[in-house]
Amino acid sequence: MADNLFSKWKDSLDRTRKVSFGRLATFFGASEISAESWDELEAMLLQSDLGVDTTQAVITQLQKKVADEGLTKTEELSQVLEAELLSRLTPPQEMDLSHQPTVILLVGVNGSGKTTTAAKLGKLYANSGKKVLLAAADTYRAAAIDQLQVWAERLNLPIIAGQPDSDPGAVAYDAVQSAIARKTDVLLVDTAGRLHTRYNLMEELKKVHRVVGKALPGAPHLVLLVLDATTGQNALLQAKAFQEAVQVNGVILSKLDSSAHGGMAFAIQKELNLPIYYAGLGEKPEDLTPFDREAFVKSILNR
Repeated sequence: MADNLFSKWKDSLDRTRKVSFGRLATFFGASEISAESWDELEAMLLQSDLGVDTTQAVITQLQKKVADEGLTKTEELSQVLEAELLSRLTPPQEMDLSHQPTVILLVGVNGSGKTTTAAKLGKLYANSGKKVLLAAADTYRAAAIDQLQVWAERLNLPIIAGQPDSDPGAVAYDAVQSAIARKTDVLLVDTAGRLHTRYNLMEELKKVHRVVGKALPGAPHLVLLVLDATTGQNALLQAKAFQEAVQVNGVILSKLDSSAHGGMAFAIQKELNLPIYYAGLGEKPEDLTPFDREAFVKSILNR
């Protein structure tokens, strides 16, 4: 089972490995470590979407290790780099799903895979024995409501859906009331895909957040930001805007299997200081997988 999961990670990160981190394999040869080695490694890490700050911090740490341990060959850097990258990803954390219901808001821009992720996350929790309810509070797009309803039917999950153009806050409120009445374990609320540059839509999101808290004091218990891994560093700009609008607790990286920008995971951790809870490694419901930092690092480095 563990081997199957690891090979799934490896296959899904094929694009990231080939486009960016792939050149590292040829870099870690038997040559001597020189000033040019550091320049080359820095360029590769930048191209891998680690971001400038993370790249410089990694290089500094590696140079310190080389000096402290007297390393001379580039091949000796391989394991040191793996350990350094691993240390920059938060160890897996257990989500607190002890509230009944635990209300989770899913936020993110249109096209990030948020609605699909809501359904897949619901299936994941249902498979672990949780009683799940979906709420389609993205009332600005009729397609989003339809999409979640189709997924709910396909995965046999109950759903509360608003009418197109109805008040998303009202839908979220009704969903919380319904979740309480049904003794639901987890309520997943799909919100409208805000463009982070649209002030009024971000205000609407804040309102949904407030309304949920009125319906159930202490809710939402988690706000998960769905980021499209194919957008690379642009996702960070989106993330910061969402963090300012609502208290984001963690990230779900969608479309990691379609992305050459897997290195952005390190930038997310450094810039946002948020755990990555799940990753989308394919289109099937079971392809939404808890984020495994060891499988992730080993896969991109092809170790």
